[in-house]
Amino acid sequence: MKSDHYQAWNQGAKNNLAVLPTGGGKSVLVTDIVLDQVRLGRPGVVKAHRNELISQMSLHVARRQIPHRIIGPDTMIRSIIAQHREEFAGRSYVQQDAITTVAGVDTINARKDSLTEWALQQDYWITDEAHHLLRANKWGKSVEIMPNAFGLGVTATPERADGKGLGAHADGVFQHMTLGPQMRELIDMCFLTDYEIAAPEASFVMTDDDLTPSNEFSNDKMITKARNSQIVGDVVLNYCKFAFGKRAICFATDVETAEKISKSFNAAGIPAAAVSGKTHESVRNEAIRRFRDGRLTVLVNVDLFGEGFDVPACEVVIMARPTNSLSVYLQQFGRALRTFKGKLFGLVIDHVENWKRHGFPDQPRFWTLDAREKSRKKEKDPEEMPLKRCLNKGDPLNDVPPCGKPYLAFLTKCPFCGFKPEPAGRAAPEQVEGDLMLLDREKLEELRRQIELESPASVAQRQAAAAGFANAGAAAMERQTEKHHAQARLREVIEQWAGIQRFKGRDDRESYRRFYYAAGMDVLSALSNLRSRVDYEKTTEQVERWIHDAIN
Repeated sequence: MKSDHYQAWNQGAKNNLAVLPTGGGKSVLVTDIVLDQVRLGRPGVVKAHRNELISQMSLHVARRQIPHRIIGPDTMIRSIIAQHREEFAGRSYVQQDAITTVAGVDTINARKDSLTEWALQQDYWITDEAHHLLRANKWGKSVEIMPNAFGLGVTATPERADGKGLGAHADGVFQHMTLGPQMRELIDMCFLTDYEIAAPEASFVMTDDDLTPSNEFSNDKMITKARNSQIVGDVVLNYCKFAFGKRAICFATDVETAEKISKSFNAAGIPAAAVSGKTHESVRNEAIRRFRDGRLTVLVNVDLFGEGFDVPACEVVIMARPTNSLSVYLQQFGRALRTFKGKLFGLVIDHVENWKRHGFPDQPRFWTLDAREKSRKKEKDPEEMPLKRCLNKGDPLNDVPPCGKPYLAFLTKCPFCGFKPEPAGRAAPEQVEGDLMLLDREKLEELRRQIELESPASVAQRQAAAAGFANAGAAAMERQTEKHHAQARLREVIEQWAGIQRFKGRDDRESYRRFYYAAGMDVLSALSNLRSRVDYEKTTEQVERWIHDAIN
């Protein structure tokens, strides 16, 4: 991936965005490139936007024995030096005359006048968590003052909740994107652990009505719903049920709720602490140390450990904070996937249905530097099936635990416990999620009869009889002929799409469910004579797009 990045620079992309999943080695990539530049004598800066991320990046650079300057508040510099001395047997790699700099975005912007000469001398910059970087925001301003520097952004998720694009042609600064392995590839190569999801009944549910203009959930509404729910008790109860004794990081909505969750854990005899951006740095660092060495079992946080937090000892992530941001979801999920000896899998206990909004974290994703189109609602894709929760309640009398795990909605039974839910009924396609094989015979025959279109000649005859003269049916005959052609074309493209599904090894039941999810109707209803020619043509265009995406 490093060679791909250098190739992008050499081919004229001044700013390149490198994409690697959480835990995929972004810090190794960054420090490798910094080390290359140091050997060439080139000055550059690595930037982050929070004190704890700046401290962590400084430690990553120091582990490569690279002397570096820190640009940030004096208190933070002293703290970083102390962390160096603790980790490196009394040595600090902080040298304020070094050619390499680790800096805070806010400090660079606040001191831009005094840093002008330094900024002009930088040959390169690297920004961590680069999905934040837009031309118009503070990250972009920190790039603007370094006009001579080449840039590298690193992120696990080059997608923003607000839909803005990271490309220079859109809202960002990047001319090129370099893609590393996807999450499932890293799991299969054992660079990340595999995972399981426990999805108990949601403690509270957020809806689209709770979204802000930036397309994330309103903090006020989120906090209100959390405080009016049973989330505190649910978190402790389900930790004891699914993960007792394992080290866990819990994401909470707000400081008050985090403190209550921490107290509830401690009351149950499970050592826990709550930390947030408001927690004093020394207290926060001590809590992290206690978690790393096992003196704390649960670390509850508020918007602190989603980005850049690396604790391989974490075995469990507890989601008590909903998010509409795919980036936040994948960052939080990734905390459970770091490997260490003896760890078989990471467990995510999701109390707020993030799994339902975002799906499995390792499903293939298409990344782009483009902005999301605002004028058109994102079309559903039959290759991106939603998840549903297993309804197996278990058997307490026989010590059979409930399942509750999410699985792909096209499956007819839970792949984890084998539970096969009965449909709500068999008299309508929506009751069987488009699976026509589950419909009762009478309804299936009715849908099949509705496919038959009246012949153009018959329509013309009816129209002429109603009007009282022979020529009156000519226009109706032409319209019905066009409808016949449109239905025939739709039937043809559905058959083509179904053939692709069979080539992929999918049976008809799975294909029926995928069609129903993406089209919003079952296959037979799509061909119904109750639909108009225009309806047929719209569905034809939709299925043709599926075929195009499948073969390209």
